Amino acid sequence: MQDAPDVLERTDYERARAGFAWSVPPRYNMAAHACDGWAARAPDRPALFTVAGDTLSPLSYGALANASNRLARGLAAKGIQAGDRVAILAPQSPEVLISHLALYKLNAIAVPLASVFGVEAIRYRLEDSGAKGLIADAAGLAKVAEPPHTLSLRICLDGEAPGVESFACLMEGQDASPLPLTSSADDPALMIYTSGTTGRPKGALHAHRVLIPHVTGQTYTHGFPGQDGDRMWTPSDWAWAGGLLNTVLPSLVHGVPVVVQPPGKFDPEAAFALLATAEIRNVFIPPTALKMMRAVLRPRARYGFDLRSVGSAGEALGAETFAWGREALGVPVNEFYGQTECNYVIGSCAQMGVARAGATGKPIPGHDVVLLRDDGTRCAPGEMGQIAVRAPNPVMFLGYWNRPDATAEKLRGGYMLTGDMAQMDDEGYIFFQGRDDDIITSAGYRIGPTEIEDVILRHPAVALAAVVGVPDPVRTEIVKAFLVLKPGCEPSAALEAEIQQHVRAALAGYEYPRAFAYLDALPMTSTGKIIRRALRDMV
Repeated sequence: MQDAPDVLERTDYERARAGFAWSVPPRYNMAAHACDGWAARAPDRPALFTVAGDTLSPLSYGALANASNRLARGLAAKGIQAGDRVAILAPQSPEVLISHLALYKLNAIAVPLASVFGVEAIRYRLEDSGAKGLIADAAGLAKVAEPPHTLSLRICLDGEAPGVESFACLMEGQDASPLPLTSSADDPALMIYTSGTTGRPKGALHAHRVLIPHVTGQTYTHGFPGQDGDRMWTPSDWAWAGGLLNTVLPSLVHGVPVVVQPPGKFDPEAAFALLATAEIRNVFIPPTALKMMRAVLRPRARYGFDLRSVGSAGEALGAETFAWGREALGVPVNEFYGQTECNYVIGSCAQMGVARAGATGKPIPGHDVVLLRDDGTRCAPGEMGQIAVRAPNPVMFLGYWNRPDATAEKLRGGYMLTGDMAQMDDEGYIFFQGRDDDIITSAGYRIGPTEIEDVILRHPAVALAAVVGVPDPVRTEIVKAFLVLKPGCEPSAALEAEIQQHVRAALAGYEYPRAFAYLDALPMTSTGKIIRRALRDMV
């Protein structure tokens, strides 16, 4: 089984793009690339660190490979075969990673599910995928009291229950030697459900080859292979592309150990403390979490962490958070963009000189990204259009599970259409504006919500902000702002006037919010994306 090389040379940006070519071997397995190669070369090298108080416990590549080999044989003994879908429902843990690797080795299809999902969300995904197996912690299994008829195998990660297999017992007595891996690069390996921001979630089916461009993308945003002492962490659930594909698997390919997020709700103070305690050097933190961390004063002086690289994706970062990150974290935040179907295709790389406040970045080497008008023609510089990625591309999904109509709608005219709107300047920088259905049409102007939200966040009273268009008989739509205020701040007409003037001065007279609402929290997906559709439904 051949590993794919890291073919991105970190020279200047234009040279890197011009000299880039994908190298995808015909026979390829994600588990071999992320784990088994290192297990053969350096079995004692740390792959994961778990945290308990001030104590870090390492798990080596050799132990990870052995455990996944044993689990794969245990799953095969219970009838899991190539092509079977097996869901994984649990927070970050070594067992979750072991489960992924074991399924890849069997050429089965892993279906990661976020631990924050409720009963209906889990059942929909289990039924839609036709999952044959479920690997979950006790809390996850409790949400599946009435399993779908296709679900013949349930495995508990942290205990025993009637009618449920024990994770530890399933591995007991199994052979830990390497399995013969027979997968091709185009064999399906992973199905991640979309966030459901534009309708019912769809299962985006990915081949083993999807890892290769993520390794390249991480080379771009984090400077990997990096330095001795590099250590990666993300608060993102490993059920999402941001946690699994942006962070865990490519880090392991690069030989960079990953720190497992301790259980519990995300807390900004605890996050900074973890950076110091676990000696974390590299992080992937979604924009919403970074905006929450802005409330912590003088974090470097208080906690003494030492970061080398910061990546962020999932929502637009914004100029304000970009500037805060450079000052408070001590390194530039390299923002990047992608979708569940086609990830890590646009990004910033300060090391290559690609970094600009408010911009997502430029097309990452290996990806041809354009902005298209409704008629399919390319946009002029400064014109708003839909982000489109030229196909074929090794990072692109195989299709939506059992949804050929939706797949055909997504892949048209030689491009994958994202449904996301952006502007590109004459230097090639791309400025994300929002989903196509999030664009606000007011008095003939097309207005993206991201830029307005970023400006509103600069007001000292505002903790979080989202804007949507609401119907207006004169202007078609007006901008309405939904705000979460900082503790001690209260809604007032004076505050709204200040925000309106702030937006007028920073952007344009037609972009300021003409209506306001105040919430305790914004509706968000479990990936930290604002569900603007839910805000529009409130109107």
